[in-house]
Amino acid sequence: MRFTQDSFANNSIRAYRDGEITINDKIISQSVVITPDSIRLWEPRSIDELTTVHIDRLAELDPEIVIIGTGKHLQFPPLALTATLQVRGVGVEIMAHDAACRTFNILLAEDRRVLAALIMNPSVR
Repeated sequence: MRFTQDSFANNSIRAYRDGEITINDKIISQSVVITPDSIRLWEPRSIDELTTVHIDRLAELDPEIVIIGTGKHLQFPPLALTATLQVRGVGVEIMAHDAACRTFNILLAEDRRVLAALIMNPSVR
């Protein structure tokens, strides 16, 4: 799926395909954390590998909203994991990648402190 873009000054998601994401002009096929001003590779390759350590690292980036993308299909992590963000006042949304990418770009355009954590599973295409 290709996205159109008006004038984002920061990292924006240009395109998404199963197992691959284009951020600005960079193609990434590993799990990744995207903020308005940074792109960082991320360890979990499935929702089952997601731990409190991963979530704590997201919280350290001081987001207003965290979007966790779970791949082609929506999968929910244990509530206890995302509750640690909510207790800190951080909004959390779990979405399939297509919705996560669109939502990230919309919130980015609104100048929100949004973070997208996209879990890419290389064995699932």
